[in-house]
Amino acid sequence: MVAFGKKLKERRFPEWKKYYMNYKLMKKKVKQYAQQIQVNGQDRRHVLKEFSRMLDTQIEKIVLFVLEQQGVLASRIDTLGEKRAALEEQPDISQISELREAYRAVGRDLLQLLYFVEINATGLRKILKKFDKRCGYRFADYYLSTRSNHPYSQLQQVFKHVGIGAVVGSLSRNLADIQDRQGSYLSIYDQPSVAFKDPVIDIIKAAVDRLTHTTNFLRFLGQHALIIETEEVLTPHEEKAEEERYHFMSLLLNLGNAFLYMVNTYIIVPTADDYSLSLGAAATVCGVIIGSMAVAQVFSSVYFSAWSNKSYFRPLVFSSIVLLLGNTLYALAYDLDSLTVLIVGRLFCGLGSARAVNRRYISDCVPLKIRMQASAAFVSASALGMACGPALAGLLQMNFKIFALTFNQETLPGWVMALAWLVYLIWLWISFNEPLRETDENHVPEEVDARTIEDEELENGLSQPLLLNSEDKQLDEDEDQECDESEEASEESRKPATSVASAYRLLTPSVKVQLLIYFMLKYAMEILLSESSVITTYYFNWTTSSVAIFLACMGLTVLPVNIIVGSYISNMFEERQILLASEIMVCIGIILSFNISSHYSVPQYICSALITFVFAEVLEGVNLSLLSQVMSSRLARGTYNGGLLSTEAGTLARVVADGTITLAGYLGENKLLNVTLVPSLVICISSIAATFLTYNSLF
Repeated sequence: MVAFGKKLKERRFPEWKKYYMNYKLMKKKVKQYAQQIQVNGQDRRHVLKEFSRMLDTQIEKIVLFVLEQQGVLASRIDTLGEKRAALEEQPDISQISELREAYRAVGRDLLQLLYFVEINATGLRKILKKFDKRCGYRFADYYLSTRSNHPYSQLQQVFKHVGIGAVVGSLSRNLADIQDRQGSYLSIYDQPSVAFKDPVIDIIKAAVDRLTHTTNFLRFLGQHALIIETEEVLTPHEEKAEEERYHFMSLLLNLGNAFLYMVNTYIIVPTADDYSLSLGAAATVCGVIIGSMAVAQVFSSVYFSAWSNKSYFRPLVFSSIVLLLGNTLYALAYDLDSLTVLIVGRLFCGLGSARAVNRRYISDCVPLKIRMQASAAFVSASALGMACGPALAGLLQMNFKIFALTFNQETLPGWVMALAWLVYLIWLWISFNEPLRETDENHVPEEVDARTIEDEELENGLSQPLLLNSEDKQLDEDEDQECDESEEASEESRKPATSVASAYRLLTPSVKVQLLIYFMLKYAMEILLSESSVITTYYFNWTTSSVAIFLACMGLTVLPVNIIVGSYISNMFEERQILLASEIMVCIGIILSFNISSHYSVPQYICSALITFVFAEVLEGVNLSLLSQVMSSRLARGTYNGGLLSTEAGTLARVVADGTITLAGYLGENKLLNVTLVPSLVICISSIAATFLTYNSLF
C-alpha cells in the first residue's frame, strides 16, 4: 500500500504543484506536536491554535487557486457562448462539431480541477484523523464543523464544491442545446426529469458525487459490514479498471448468498426444540443444534477468507454444495432417527459460511463510488434473511410423506433450504463472472501509460491552457528534504497481517474493547433467540407459529431502527455516547428479562426481549462504525482482516451462548431463563466498565 504522501506527490499535476496541500510538512508538524505533548506537556490551547492556523493557511491556498481556475473556465465558456450565438445565425455543421468538442475540452479541464480538489480534501481528512490519533484530541469534528458552518467558509469550496455546480450546469445546457432537438423550444431546465447524457458530463457528475458524502444512513448501515474505509483517491485509469472488474449480477449473487445463509441460520430456531424432542433428546439440546453451525463457522471463516485471496467463484460454489448437503442431512435425520446426523448436517451448514467471501468481494470488486451502497445492501440482505428465516418456518406447518421421506415442521426447513441452495448453485454457475486479478507488475505500467495518454488528450483538447506554467523546481527539493520517518516506513509495516497472532498484535486497547462489546451483544442476542422457543413454550404454551411470528417481528425491526439511528440520532450525539447508552439499555433489557416472581407474564417477556434486541442492534451498528475507525488500516485487507476478527468474535459468542443453553438445561427448564441470563448480565456490565476506561480513545 503506497503512503498517501507519496501518492500525492506522484499524482499531482506538475504545473499546479505549489497549490497542493503540503501534506508532508503537516505530518512532520503533527509528529512534533505529539512529541511536545508527551515530553514537555505542551499547552493544549497553544497546539490547537498553531495547528488550526496552519490548516487555515493550507486551505486558503487551495481554495483561492480553485476559484481562480473556476474563473478561467467561466471565461472560456463565455467565449464559446459568443461563438455559439454567431453559429445560430449562420449554422455550419463542421463548426458546430468543433464547438461541441471545445465545450467537452472545458469539461475535461473541470474534471482535472475536481480531481485536484478531491485529493486535497482527502489529505485534509487524513491529516485531521492523524492529529486526533497521535495527539489524543477529538479536534477533527470541531474544526470541520466550525469552519464549514461559518458564513465566510472556505471549506465549502473543498467539501461541497460550491460554484462548480454552476459550471457543470452551464456545460450541460450548452451541450444539450447544440444537440439536434428537432425544433423544440424547451431547455434542460424545462425538463428536469429528462437528464442530458454526454460522456463528459457523466464523468464529471461521478466525480462530484464522489466528493459529496453519502447520507448518514447509508454510511451508518454500510459500516455494519465492517469494510474498513480507506480514503483512496483514484486516477481515471484506476476507476476504469474498477468498473471493468465490477459485474452487477455477480454482486447480486454475492448478496443472495448472504441472504440465504441468514435464512438458513434462523429458519430452524422456532422448531429446533421440537426436533430434538422427536429424536429422544431434551428440548434444551436445541442449543447444540443451533450452535453447531456457529462452531463450524469459526473454522470456515478462516479458510474462506484465505480462499478469497485467489478466487470468489470457487468458494461460493463450494459453499453452496456444502450447504445443500448439510440441509439434506438435517432433513433426513428425522427418518433416520439420528441426532448425530442432525448435528452433522448443521456442522456442514456452518462449514459453508461464505460471509468472509461476501464481504471481501464487495471490498475488492465493487467500485469505490458505490461501495458504501453495496455494503449497506449486504447488511440489509442479512437483516432481511434474519427476519425471513423464522417467518418461513412459521409457514411450513404441514405433515405428509412421499415414499419413505417425512415432510413436517421439523424437516421442511431442511428440505426447503436444500432446494434453495440447489437453485442458487445453478444460477451461480450460469451467471457469476470471476473478476480478473491484476498483478502489481502489470498494474504500474498500465497506470503510467494511461496517465500519459490522458495528458496528451488534454493537451490536444485545450483551446486555452488551464494548467499554469510554473518553474518552481525548488519546491520539490524542499519537500524531499522534509523528513518523516512514518512516510519512509518499510513496506513490511504496511502489509496486511499474515496470521492471527500478527493481527492480534495490531489490536489497541480500544479495539479490544470494541470486540468485547461485539462479543457481548452477539452473546445476548443468541441467548434471546435460541432459547425463545423453549422459554415461550414452557411459560406461555406458545405454538411454533407464535414463536415464528415473534422472532420475525423482532427481525423486521432491524432496518427501521438503523434508519432512525443513522439518519437522526447519529446527527445529535457522538457515536461513543450512543454506544454507552445502548450498552446500558441492553443491560436494562437483560435485567428486566429475569423471572423474579411466581408469575412470568407475556408483556414482561416481550418488552424485555424487544429492549434487549433493539438496543443490541443499535449497539452493533455503532460498535462496528467505531471499530472501523479505530482499527489499523493493515486490517482492512488480507486474510486476517478486521471483518474476519469481528466475525470470529461474534461466532465465538454464539457458540458459548448455545453451549450455555444446553448446559443450563440439565438444571431444568424452570431454571433455564435465569441461569442463561446471568452470564449475559456479567459480560454486559464488564463491557460497560471497559467502555468507561477507554471512552476518551473511542474516535
